[in-house]
Amino acid sequence: MASEYDLIVRKAQLRSRPAGSLVDIGISKGKIEAMAAGLAASAARELDAGGGLVTESFVNPHLHLCKVYTLQMMDEEALKDYHGADMGKAMNAIELAARVKANYAESWIIKNVRRALCDAVRYGCTHIRAFADVDSKARLEGVKALIRAREEFKGLVDVQVVAFAQDGIVREPGARQLMRQAMELGADVAGGIPWIEYTDADIAEHVRAIFDLAVEFDKDVSMLVDDAGDPGLRSLEVMALETIQRGWTGRSLAHHARAMALYPTPYFQKVAALLRKAGMGVVTDPHTGPLHARVRDLLAEGNLVMLGQDDISDAYYPFGRNDMLEVAFLASHMLWFTAASDIETLYDMITTRPAKAMNLKEYGLKEGVTANLVVMKQNSVVEAMRYHEEPRFVISHGKLVEPGAAEALAAA
Repeated sequence: MASEYDLIVRKAQLRSRPAGSLVDIGISKGKIEAMAAGLAASAARELDAGGGLVTESFVNPHLHLCKVYTLQMMDEEALKDYHGADMGKAMNAIELAARVKANYAESWIIKNVRRALCDAVRYGCTHIRAFADVDSKARLEGVKALIRAREEFKGLVDVQVVAFAQDGIVREPGARQLMRQAMELGADVAGGIPWIEYTDADIAEHVRAIFDLAVEFDKDVSMLVDDAGDPGLRSLEVMALETIQRGWTGRSLAHHARAMALYPTPYFQKVAALLRKAGMGVVTDPHTGPLHARVRDLLAEGNLVMLGQDDISDAYYPFGRNDMLEVAFLASHMLWFTAASDIETLYDMITTRPAKAMNLKEYGLKEGVTANLVVMKQNSVVEAMRYHEEPRFVISHGKLVEPGAAEALAAA
């Protein structure tokens, strides 16, 4: 007798159901076909969730993937400047961190990238927006490595490659041409960092240049904005306005916005309204810098906010392992999100919210959608976050991730 499903996950606890009210999830041809208690069906393979929590897999909207595991190649001067109490030396930290790029080569970057993506698979992160520096030092080495890894890990992790003008557009000779080449190579997202420019006029030109590429190549936009302790920085506002004027609503994503912590309330409310009008989300990474976006206030204003890993063992952050539950665990303490409803919100900020911001079409825990799921060892969100360990099972793109599958790629 033929099996009705390719895979069934038995005795799954869903976030939407009362504790102990378990369901079975039937998967065929990569998609969730049924969710019901005591599903009367057979499958080629069955997994016992044992009452463990089953949710959408994790999504990381911000990772500097070309830089992972480069901290040992540098001194700690950039790290010290970036983590200064008022972040007044953030620009200096970026300039110091750029020294590692003198030795950039696809041949060694790809090995680090594979290692980081292997960890993503282990911890149930199936979608990543990954930044690759594009400038006169990095050239296109990081972009090439990330595009290569994107193809290698297809079916395990979806990697959106961001061509990222880390050292500026106006101030960096040749950056415009290199960014165009990166898009022609196949980058998925146009990325910028406008606040790093020297003048307000140059900031505006940086934003326009990135949107020019996005519109020409029909790509989404990601920009690191106002990543320093200066309330006078306004590149977040400039980016939101450009999004609206270009008709790129819902296709641009702001990262960091750390200066927001210092905004006066009337200006914050103006920016929050612009973000809503632009359909523009904000990725915050409170564990990687002393300042962070005003998460609770943004949520109260109805804005889309999410968490990112940001860095893994590089000039800006010494830790990280592509474990989004760990990121949420850290954020719970730094944001004082400790009530039950807060913890549920944090879980949304590493699953459904970044999925929306990254315009993932085949994502969600519902029938008819590609199965990207994690089966946790714990039976609730708070317990899963408490331990922030690898899931019992990871289902990526409709298939169970077999032990050693990602490790084999990392060892290549």
